[in-house]
Amino acid sequence: MFQKNSSDGYSSVLPGIELKTLVYGEKTLMTEFLLEKGRQLPKHSHPHEQTGYLVKGHIRLTIGAEMFDVMPGDSWCIPADLEHSAETVVDSVAIEVFSPVRADYLPE
Repeated sequence: MFQKNSSDGYSSVLPGIELKTLVYGEKTLMTEFLLEKGRQLPKHSHPHEQTGYLVKGHIRLTIGAEMFDVMPGDSWCIPADLEHSAETVVDSVAIEVFSPVRADYLPE
Protein backbone atom coordinates (compact mmCIF):
# COMPACT_ATOMS: atom_id res chain seq x y z
CA MET A 1 0.00 0.00 0.00
CA PHE A 2 1.20 3.52 -0.80
CA GLN A 3 -0.43 6.74 0.34
CA LYS A 4 0.31 10.28 -0.88
CA ASN A 5 0.39 13.11 1.66
CA SER A 6 -3.01 14.79 2.00
CA SER A 7 -4.79 17.04 4.47
CA ASP A 8 -7.95 14.91 4.07
CA GLY A 9 -9.03 11.91 6.11
CA TYR A 10 -8.85 13.15 9.73
CA SER A 11 -11.53 12.19 12.22
CA SER A 12 -12.13 13.26 15.80
CA VAL A 13 -11.18 10.74 18.48
CA LEU A 14 -11.91 13.14 21.35
CA PRO A 15 -12.35 16.92 21.39
CA GLY A 16 -9.04 18.41 20.24
CA ILE A 17 -7.58 15.04 19.18
CA GLU A 18 -7.70 14.15 15.49
CA LEU A 19 -6.66 10.82 13.95
CA LYS A 20 -5.75 9.89 10.41
CA THR A 21 -4.86 6.37 9.31
CA LEU A 22 -1.89 6.76 6.98
CA VAL A 23 -1.30 3.20 5.76
CA TYR A 24 -1.97 -0.34 6.92
CA GLY A 25 -1.10 -3.87 5.98
CA GLU A 26 -1.79 -7.35 7.21
CA LYS A 27 0.01 -6.90 10.57
CA THR A 28 0.48 -3.16 11.22
CA LEU A 29 -1.42 0.11 10.95
CA MET A 30 0.22 3.58 10.97
CA THR A 31 -1.61 6.68 12.19
CA GLU A 32 -1.03 10.38 12.59
CA PHE A 33 -2.48 12.18 15.61
CA LEU A 34 -3.01 15.94 15.78
CA LEU A 35 -3.27 16.95 19.43
CA GLU A 36 -4.32 20.41 20.64
CA LYS A 37 -2.65 22.05 23.62
CA GLY A 38 -4.27 21.17 26.95
CA ARG A 39 -6.06 18.02 25.77
CA GLN A 40 -6.10 14.78 27.75
CA LEU A 41 -6.16 11.24 26.43
CA PRO A 42 -7.66 9.34 29.39
CA LYS A 43 -6.07 6.23 30.85
CA HIS A 44 -6.92 3.21 28.68
CA SER A 45 -5.53 -0.05 27.33
CA HIS A 46 -6.04 -2.18 24.24
CA PRO A 47 -4.76 -5.51 22.88
CA HIS A 48 -2.44 -3.78 20.38
CA GLU A 49 1.26 -3.07 20.80
CA GLN A 50 1.72 0.65 20.11
CA THR A 51 4.93 2.35 19.01
CA GLY A 52 5.14 6.09 18.52
CA TYR A 53 7.28 9.04 17.50
CA LEU A 54 6.67 12.70 18.36
CA VAL A 55 7.09 14.80 15.21
CA LYS A 56 6.43 18.17 16.86
CA GLY A 57 5.15 19.60 20.11
CA HIS A 58 5.39 18.39 23.70
CA ILE A 59 3.30 15.75 25.47
CA ARG A 60 3.39 14.03 28.85
CA LEU A 61 2.92 10.32 28.31
CA THR A 62 2.15 7.93 31.15
CA ILE A 63 2.88 4.26 30.45
CA GLY A 64 1.93 2.02 33.36
CA ALA A 65 3.23 3.85 36.45
CA GLU A 66 5.93 5.88 34.61
CA MET A 67 5.49 9.42 33.26
CA PHE A 68 7.64 10.69 30.37
CA ASP A 69 8.14 14.25 29.13
CA VAL A 70 8.08 13.64 25.38
CA MET A 71 9.76 16.10 23.01
CA PRO A 72 10.18 16.06 19.20
CA GLY A 73 12.31 13.12 18.10
CA ASP A 74 11.42 11.01 21.17
CA SER A 75 9.78 7.62 20.66
CA TRP A 76 7.99 4.99 22.73
CA CYS A 77 6.63 1.47 22.72
CA ILE A 78 3.59 0.50 24.77
CA PRO A 79 3.05 -3.24 25.25
CA ALA A 80 -0.40 -4.68 24.56
CA ASP A 81 -2.90 -4.40 27.43
CA LEU A 82 -0.80 -1.92 29.47
CA GLU A 83 -2.70 1.16 30.70
CA HIS A 84 -1.45 4.47 29.33
CA SER A 85 -2.58 8.09 29.01
CA ALA A 86 -1.33 11.40 27.62
CA GLU A 87 -1.57 15.14 28.21
CA THR A 88 -0.77 17.62 25.46
CA VAL A 89 1.44 20.47 26.71
CA VAL A 90 1.50 22.34 23.35
CA ASP A 91 -0.06 21.60 19.95
CA SER A 92 1.57 18.33 18.87
CA VAL A 93 1.83 15.80 16.04
CA ALA A 94 2.55 12.13 16.75
CA ILE A 95 2.96 9.12 14.44
CA GLU A 96 1.95 5.77 15.91
CA VAL A 97 2.00 2.19 14.67
CA PHE A 98 -0.33 -0.49 16.03
CA SER A 99 0.05 -4.24 15.81
CA PRO A 100 -2.10 -6.15 15.16
CA VAL A 101 -4.12 -3.84 12.90
CA ARG A 102 -6.78 -1.85 14.78
CA ALA A 103 -10.05 -2.56 12.98
CA ASP A 104 -11.58 0.56 14.59
CA TYR A 105 -8.94 2.73 12.86
CA LEU A 106 -9.43 1.31 9.34
CA PRO A 107 -10.81 3.88 6.90
CA GLU A 108 -14.42 3.39 5.88
